[in-house]
Amino acid sequence: MSSLAGDVIGVIDTEGGDFAEWTFPAEPDAVRAARAAVRGRLRAWGLDGLADLAALLVSELVTNSLQHATGPIGVRLVRPARAARLDGVLLVEVSDPLPDPPRARVARPEDESGRGLQLVALSSQRWGTRPGAAGKTVWFELALPG
Repeated sequence: MSSLAGDVIGVIDTEGGDFAEWTFPAEPDAVRAARAAVRGRLRAWGLDGLADLAALLVSELVTNSLQHATGPIGVRLVRPARAARLDGVLLVEVSDPLPDPPRARVARPEDESGRGLQLVALSSQRWGTRPGAAGKTVWFELALPG
């Protein structure tokens, strides 16, 4: 993994669940580094079947952050404990310092961009945005196998 991935900010036991978080600089290599970090953590958690899809969706959201915001980009994975409210899903969050929520648009066949949020919406169980103290978070949920 690239040094751009920084250090894992937190990998903690969340009452029987798992949590991982990274911060990436707003540089083009952040997309590749975020993909690698997500794939690596999900494989370490035994979630190989979700690794490619989660990495693809994270790369779309990190790319959006790079195009529209400046400053650090946060990526967080949460695999809740069985007793948690979110049991059965992997929660993935991408945060950036821009407060404006992303806008989904309909891309024309010849457009080279504009499909990322559609991909997130069609590939996840649920997705959304929420404002933060210094920016916003775009999140999505993927069903855990089993």
